[in-house]
Amino acid sequence: MQPSEMVMNPKQVFLSVLIFGVAGLLLFMYLQVWIEEQHAGRVEKKREQKATPGWEPVNYLQPASRIMTREKIQEQITDQNPKFHITEDPKEEKENLQLNSERPPGVLRQTSHSQGEYQALGKITGPPTIKLIERHQGTRTVFKKFREMKWPLDIHPLNKSLVKDNKWKETDVAQETRRSFLQEFCKKYGGVSRPQSHLFHMVSRIYVEDKHKILYCEVPKAGCSNWKRILMVLSGLASSAYNISHDAVHYGKHLKKLDSFDLKGIYTRLNTYTKAVFVRDPMERLVSAFRDKFEHPNSYYHPVFGKAIIKKYRPNACEEALNNGSGVKFKEFVHYLLDSHRPVGMDIHWEKVSKLCYPCLINYDFVGKFETLEEDANYFLQLVGAPKELKFPNFKDRHSSDERTNAQVVRQYLKDLTRTERQLIYDFYYLDYLMFNYTTPFL
Repeated sequence: MQPSEMVMNPKQVFLSVLIFGVAGLLLFMYLQVWIEEQHAGRVEKKREQKATPGWEPVNYLQPASRIMTREKIQEQITDQNPKFHITEDPKEEKENLQLNSERPPGVLRQTSHSQGEYQALGKITGPPTIKLIERHQGTRTVFKKFREMKWPLDIHPLNKSLVKDNKWKETDVAQETRRSFLQEFCKKYGGVSRPQSHLFHMVSRIYVEDKHKILYCEVPKAGCSNWKRILMVLSGLASSAYNISHDAVHYGKHLKKLDSFDLKGIYTRLNTYTKAVFVRDPMERLVSAFRDKFEHPNSYYHPVFGKAIIKKYRPNACEEALNNGSGVKFKEFVHYLLDSHRPVGMDIHWEKVSKLCYPCLINYDFVGKFETLEEDANYFLQLVGAPKELKFPNFKDRHSSDERTNAQVVRQYLKDLTRTERQLIYDFYYLDYLMFNYTTPFL
């Protein structure tokens, strides 16, 4: 080959530089994601080591300190790494069994109803390499808008112009006290300028009712089934809350969630709608969840959770129990809850409220409590201008013949636990106890 033939023309030089540049960019993007994943993994491992130790056959539960430092509380508030929650829908069972791990950092949650930026990203056409670069740039735009949002969200005074009845005075005083307490707590311990989680995960438990401009964060075992019935009536999907079945409420997919909107839609609603969360004493909520899911026939929780719990925490379990997962004992369930290496992932029915609704980032305008559910709920309906004839239903959604889970029932279940186990449950829900000013249980 002659020297003159070895000289590349400008077009070839340009293409070569472009190819190497694109390859370098892709390598950089890959390394960036990999480094973030490794860092998140190390952080999570350190947290697990500081938390309750994993299951050991003998004496695996170690007592934790009753007093948490300000830094420890702040760390829990700002711990926004989303974990997969296994839901009750049997249709999603196979998929859920594969989700017992952390969601990779840097990946936004995208629902089938996502709009705006995500639709735009999905419509990008062109060569694969260019398409990948444009998709990456689009994602960076989404993150940039998210970072520019003001966090925590502003808290607004309740609009009480629609409340004409003086009978709500005591309820209103209690409500203002709760709001102020939570706001002061978050000011003292929050200390964050923006969340570390993905926005779409943070709002994934929030239901939207556009007609009356309501955002309701779902906390299972705190009246959520009847609240969904109320939202369906308010949105015109049903005429009465008493005619809506359990399956229609939970599996009907009639209600919209906040993560189904684009960023503008989410942020606009967060800043203009009335945001409500209803909570419950953590220990009571835990026992209620156990009774509902493990003391009655359940085609989902027994095979998915029950089998895994019995296999790991019951020595010499019989073949029948291992095969069907029925008969989980409360003590075994508690061992699963406190195990940092659970054999199956967490579930929304016993996850902390602080990780379901992010109350120090999404400043809720209304904080209701299960202990005063009817009064709080009916007062809230007055505030948002609901029809006068609409009242919050007081019936038990399932297992209506069972005694409601109350303080006396909880004490019966706690009797089977050691003092250390009771203490560790309290430590597990410590942030919820603090945020919502619940009394420390007798341990």
